[in-house]
Order: sequence, then structure tokens, then C-alpha cells
Amino acid sequence: MPSRKYADGEVVMGRWPGSVLYYEVQVTSYDDVAHLYTVKYKDGTELALKESDIRSQSSFKHRKSQSSSSSPSRRSTSRSRSRSPGRPGRGRRRSSSQSREHKDDKKKTIQETSLALPAVLILFKLSENNTKRYNGEPENTEKNDTSCIILEQKLKPDLEVKHFEQYSLRSRKDEKKKEEMYSEKKIFTTVKTIEKAPSKTKELEFGGRIGTFMLIFLLPATVFYLLLMCKQDDPSLMNFPPLPALESLWEAKVFGIFLLWFFLQALFYLLPIGKVVEGLPLSNGKKLQYRINGFYAFIFTAAAIGILLYFQFELHYLYDHFMQFAVSAAAFSLALSIFLYVRSLKAPEEELAPGGNSGYFIYDFFTGHELNPRIGSFDLKYFCELRPGLIGWVVINLAMLLAEMKIHNLSMPSLSMILVNSFQLLYVVDALWNEEAVLTTMDITHDGFGFMLAFGDLVWVPFVYSLQAFYLVGHPTVISWPVAAAITIVNCIGYYIFRSANSQKNNFRRNPSDPKLANLKFIPTATGKGLLITGWWGFVRHPNYLGDIIMALAWSLPCGFNHILPYFYVIYFICLLVHREARDEHHCKQKYGLAWERYCQRVPYRIFPYIY
Repeated sequence: MPSRKYADGEVVMGRWPGSVLYYEVQVTSYDDVAHLYTVKYKDGTELALKESDIRSQSSFKHRKSQSSSSSPSRRSTSRSRSRSPGRPGRGRRRSSSQSREHKDDKKKTIQETSLALPAVLILFKLSENNTKRYNGEPENTEKNDTSCIILEQKLKPDLEVKHFEQYSLRSRKDEKKKEEMYSEKKIFTTVKTIEKAPSKTKELEFGGRIGTFMLIFLLPATVFYLLLMCKQDDPSLMNFPPLPALESLWEAKVFGIFLLWFFLQALFYLLPIGKVVEGLPLSNGKKLQYRINGFYAFIFTAAAIGILLYFQFELHYLYDHFMQFAVSAAAFSLALSIFLYVRSLKAPEEELAPGGNSGYFIYDFFTGHELNPRIGSFDLKYFCELRPGLIGWVVINLAMLLAEMKIHNLSMPSLSMILVNSFQLLYVVDALWNEEAVLTTMDITHDGFGFMLAFGDLVWVPFVYSLQAFYLVGHPTVISWPVAAAITIVNCIGYYIFRSANSQKNNFRRNPSDPKLANLKFIPTATGKGLLITGWWGFVRHPNYLGDIIMALAWSLPCGFNHILPYFYVIYFICLLVHREARDEHHCKQKYGLAWERYCQRVPYRIFPYIY
């Protein structure tokens, strides 16, 4: 086992991940297994670095002096002085040992110059910001100042070789020159490959391997239990429903309809309409392109459903075979998850998800091993995030509305069913209209595409989120107009908080220097991003979660208070968002360090003001 080079508490220079900039850091610990140093930057940010990304403070000055002392001009001067006065330098030849020493000296000069470059960039950056504070952080952290942004410079190997040619001693023979240039290029290529390799996932979520293994079975069981309960005359928790026969859960025709629906949405996704935007930078600096046409897909789907209804297609067929559709979606999501994991085994290291690269099969299968699996330009995760499940949710609600009218011989749907359909339709249309905002969510930027997201997008969203409409078909609830008006106000309040908070966050992430956002105050961080402390984000840390929960409550209220089953969604949603908030808290504390602690002091409440 190799011995460690730097001791705990030692102050060294650490390279900022993804850039060529080095900053002063303090070593806090060392992992003997992963051979990684945990270092702490001056703003409190803690990161795990390899030994190759750490340099001693004295080495920068030492290498810089060596590089300058061995510059071509000085070496040529020293050579001219050492020549004999009466001999022309032109006819002098080196011995073989001198030639080898000269060649090694060239390589050493190139390496030393490349290591000294980050120190020069640091000095330039600090002088440009005209401040002695770490990373250019201003004294008043509440001003809208972007001087803390780190400009990461990525040097191409070919350009690096050309840049450093002026520091090398040119050989008199062309074949030696080619050999040395190849050697130089090989050195830079090796370094570049090492920098791209992500570290293994150390902290396992969702209960680790045992927890994720149980969730693979628990999630489908929960969906089927809820659907069976809604079919009961008395859907109380103590009245466990009888299990149906296994052969009744599968029907080839239903599975064929589900496949037709999935590939129809894929066809709409591939249509060359809508703008193309770039996502957030990945760990390797690349930005993927996404076509924003989800709202167009919704319009085309609505037109197709309208045509089916015009030709008297019985859409309540969905209600009659609801369990079979859920089983078909679950089977498809499982097959898709297996395909995703198998293809991820051949994916490059830099394309793996930071949270799904643990090396444990079950855990990586559940959380997703590959971050952005694509077939050509078709992004599988992005497509499933908003298209088949979310639009399918609206179609299912419409089918439940028509089933209620047919079963209860109604000339128009009940007021409760109208409210549920309207509220959830608004939510889906808003998500598709603001489709670009999903590119900044944790699902896209952090989580891989595995069983968790595949099952969630294709099964959980359409079949659990439509639980209120499914419940109202078998358990009609009559509400008065004043009660309906009060519930509508609750939903509008939740929607206003949800939409305004998300818009504020997304606009700030996209363009923090926008003049329209000049009134917003934020705390700058070492990553170049700011933490908003005004507006909704100065009220609670996750105001969008607060709005989401208020809307979820409004969706359940039209179902009355006879049973707790229709309130499963709001209870589950609170648990989900509290867990997600804890994940956000953990990631942000690691990412932003001291800046996040200051933000938490400024904004003490997480989701519910004065409560939590």
C-alpha cells in the first residue's frame, strides 16, 4: 500500500475539480482504501482529491524559477559562452550521452512549465478581481456581484503542445523532433483521461443495498394495493382487498395498447418542432442538447384523443382494465431498467451517474448507473420524465371522468371530478409549458436513469397521481359551490407559490446578471453560483416544495373525509419532499461549504415556515 505524502493539517495547493486552477487548502483526512485526500478550502468547501491534484506550496515557486531559468534564451546564451573562442558552434556535435540528457531536459522543461501554468492563472485571477478574499468573494455577500465566478479553461492537447514548443530545445534531427512531440502529446492525453474518471459512489441512499432491493418489490406492491383498495366498497386500511387471479392481471391487448402509447409519444418527441436548448454543464464540461416540444406533444395527443372520441371510441376502457394497464406499465419499466443497466456497463466512465456508481449491482440498477442514456439524439431519461407518464396522467383522468358519467348515468361530471381534473390538468400543462425548467432538476443533473426513475415515470406518476379521480368513480362525493370555491383558492395559492418560486430560481440559474433580477440578493459561493436570500427563497429554503404540498392537499379535498385513501398522495408527497430536502441539504452542504451554513442561518426554515 503506498504511503501518504501529505499529513493531516498540512496546508497545500489543491486543484479545483474540472479546472486548471489551484487554491490553498488544508488536508483534513486521508482514505487508505480509495487513496483520496479530504481537503478543506478557505470558504469551508470540503472535497476529496487525488494525490496528483495536490501540490506543495513551495513547488509552485520552485518550478516557476526552474522554468524561467531554463528558458531557451538563457540556455542559448550559456551555450554560446561555453564555446571555445576559435571554434565555430555550427560544426560541433553532441555525444550520445549529451543528446539523451538534452532530450530528458526538454521533457522536464515541458512538464515543469505545464505545472507552473495553474499558479500563473491563479495570480492573474486574483489580480483581476482586486481582492485578497478567497475566490474573489466580495465583503458584502448580499450584493448582486458576479466577481466570484470561476472561469474554467480547458486546454486541448494539440494546442498545449504548440504552446510549449517555444520552451523546448529543438533537435537538429527531424525524427527526434517528431518523437519528442509525440511524447509530449502522450503526457497531456494521459493527464486528461485521469481527470475525467469519476470516483465511486461512497454514500449510499435509500437504505443502501438492502433498502433498494426491498424498494424494487415494495413500490409495485404499493401501486397494486392502492388500485385494489379503490375498487373496494369500503376502502378502509383495515379492510384488506382479496388478491385477484394472476391470469386476470395480464392481457396482451392491453400491453399492445400501452406499447402503442409509448411509441406514439416517442414519435411526437422526435418531431423537428420546438427550440433546441443546452442543459447544464456535465462533470466533463460538455452540454447536451434537448428539444423542447413537450407542449406540442400534448396538443397532438389531445387532437388524437378528440378524434377517437369523435368516432365513439370508449375511453372508459382504461377504467375497466386499469389494473392490467398498471401491470403492463410495470413489466415494461422493468424491461427498460434491465436494458438501461446492461448498456451502462459499456458506457464511458465520465457518462456514469455520480450517485449510481457504487459498484453494487442492486444499488446501481435501482438508482441508475448511466446519467444520460441516449440512442443517437434520443434522450431516454428526459423523454420518460415528462412524456408518457405525465401526459398519460391527464388521459387517465379524462377516462375516469367519462367512466363516472357512464356508471352513474350522469349528464355531466360531478363537481368533485371537475375540480380534480382541472387542478391536475393545470399542473401538467404548466410542467410542459415550462419544460426547459426540468433540465435544472436533480433528476436530470444528478440521478441516473434506472429502475427508480423508470418505474416512477411510467407507473407511479400516471397510476398513483390519478388516484383521486379513480377513487371518485367508485365513491362519488358531493360538495357545494362554496366549498368548491374555497378548495380552488387553496389550489391557486399553492400554484402561485410553486410557479413563482420555480421561475425565480430558473431565471437566476440561467442568467444571474439579468437586469430584471437586479433586486435579488444572494450569497456567492466558491463554485461561482449564488444562493438566493430574497424573494420566496429568502422565506423558506424550498418554497417550490411548499407550493407543491399545498396543491396536493387541494387535489385530495374534493374527495371528502370519509376515507384516508385519497389522501395517500399528499401524505406520500410530504414524505417524498422531506426526504428529497434532506438529500438536497446533504449535497449542498458538501458543494457550498461555509456559504451553505451562512445561507441556513439566514433562512432557517426548510419547507414549512415557523414549523420545519
